[in-house]
Amino acid sequence: MAKVFTTEITSEQITSDNPIHQRLFKAYVAAKGYIQGDVLEVGCGEGRGVGVLMASAKSFTAVDKIKPVIESLQQKYPGGRFISMNIPPLTPLADNAYDVVASFQVIEHIDNDKLFLQEIHRVLRPGGVALITTPNRKMSLSRNPWHVREYLATELEALARKIFPHVEMKGITGNEKVMAYYAENKRSVERFTRWDFLKLQYRLPASLLRIPYEILNRWNRNKLQSADNQLVRNISHEDYIVVDDASDALDLFLVVRK
Repeated sequence: MAKVFTTEITSEQITSDNPIHQRLFKAYVAAKGYIQGDVLEVGCGEGRGVGVLMASAKSFTAVDKIKPVIESLQQKYPGGRFISMNIPPLTPLADNAYDVVASFQVIEHIDNDKLFLQEIHRVLRPGGVALITTPNRKMSLSRNPWHVREYLATELEALARKIFPHVEMKGITGNEKVMAYYAENKRSVERFTRWDFLKLQYRLPASLLRIPYEILNRWNRNKLQSADNQLVRNISHEDYIVVDDASDALDLFLVVRK
């Protein structure tokens, strides 16, 4: 299967990525109670949770822009339908076609986030549910140059209410083990950002920041693993918790219904 190993696209095969991989995988575990009927995943990436979603779906469709990865997923999961496309819009997909739409860690990459949600609304059947996760800006440790924007819980909820009649904002946070890793990560990142007196990370174009961000982020994850390998290895999706108050959560978990 095609592989895209970056710190932005975390891998279950890289040990230092494990805490982030498990955090992202938690969304799929949390989604299981909602999955039924015809399911669409928007932005499936390397297929982190495809098997989880397909297990409870009548039919499964996934879209992502990375064509070699989509082709590999089609071979791995022949029972699903995998489409390579840039989003939004979701032009090839019919109106009112899906009972559930899942889109995890995608909306922060989308220029026109309102259109993105409008397209999810369009392809959902009446009464259908969409599940969306994205980082909580309040808990981000630095600017991520791969993200167009990040949201506070109130901001994403307000945007969703312009499009969906039923909106529920939840969050994904961590237990003491996860927050110990987060605290160590924060201390390590602050050793770099304290020298950014001019706040260049927020002023420079994102394209100039992506290579140094990737280098420093990978170095930092490897350093955290070296400092406490057991902590990094032993975090699992069970150490992440879905909560009703998203204000201080690591990720926002938005549940909307058409």
